[in-house]
This record gives sequence, C-alpha cells and structure tokens, in this order.
Amino acid sequence: MNKKLAAVLSGGTALLLGLTGCSNDDEGNKKLDTWAKTVCDQMQPQVKKILDANQSIASVQTEEDSKKVQQTDSAAFQVSVDAYKALANAVQNAGAPPVKDGETSQKNAVKALNDLSTAYANLKKRSDALDTGDKNKFAAGLKSIGGDVAKLTNQSSEALKKLQTGDVGKAMAKQPGCQKNSLSPSPAKS
Repeated sequence: MNKKLAAVLSGGTALLLGLTGCSNDDEGNKKLDTWAKTVCDQMQPQVKKILDANQSIASVQTEEDSKKVQQTDSAAFQVSVDAYKALANAVQNAGAPPVKDGETSQKNAVKALNDLSTAYANLKKRSDALDTGDKNKFAAGLKSIGGDVAKLTNQSSEALKKLQTGDVGKAMAKQPGCQKNSLSPSPAKS
C-alpha cells in the first residue's frame, strides 16, 4: 500500500545525495572551502534525519495496518519539515558562496529548501487527514501524496543542482559532511 510513496521518497533521497556529493578536486580557494565547511558541517546531520525518515516510510510499505502507516508517515514528514528548514537556515546563514552568481545560487537553494519544508508540512497534514478506516481510500490518498512528492522533487532539484556546480561543488565535495559515502542510505525496497 505504501510502496509507491517509498519509491518516490527514495527519489528525494537521490536529490539530497546529489546536493551533498560532487567530484573531488583539490583546487583550493580558502574562502570557498570555509564556506563549504560551514554548510557541510550543518548539512550532514539533517540529511541523515531525512534519510532515516525515508527509511521509516519504506519500513512500513508492506504494513497492512493503515493507522500504523499513517503514524509512521506523519512522523517522517515532520522530521523532513524540520530537517529541510534547518538545511535552508544552514545555507542562508553561511552567506553567499564566494563565486560568480553565488548570491543567486544561495537564494535559489534556500528557497528550494524552504519550499521542500513547506511542502512536507502540507503532505503531513494531508497524510494525517487520510481515512484509515477505508483501505482503498487510504491507498488512493497515499498514491496522491506520492505523486506530489515526485513533482516537488523535480521542481526543487534545479536550484539545488545550481548550488553544487563548478567550484562550489568541488569545495563541498572535499568536506566530510558533504561526501556521498558518509551519507549513503541502505537501498530502498520497491
């Protein structure tokens, strides 16, 4: 019943890992490296929370008890709300990366992360309002929520990609908090 939602959320995880991992290059710009360290040090714990939330949703994908699915999804959505807000604050508080169009990239990334937080808050409200007494209606509601998560992921990915391109991406890739292997999730079941 929850398989499609879990699959869509794993796409959101891929987006996060895309934000936090880039090719490694040792060219250094001290200011840029300092900026990347500031962001990445705050990013890793938030990304881990989101990955764990997605994993909790995946863990109930075969659960037959609609109430348990609803409670798990609701809690996971709230974790995502808080974590995306914290990520937006981390990027905002770090200031613009010291590169060409850094301020625009920062603003776009902050907006995308805040939009994700708001959207997950809305998903939580919708999930909480689903009728757990009717399995068919509940499943249809989950499917609708999953579709909205997919749309949201696509809309937000562009600004996030822009933040992690070029020299900014290279600087972020050098930081332990932004390396893919430190944030790799366990594979999601489909």
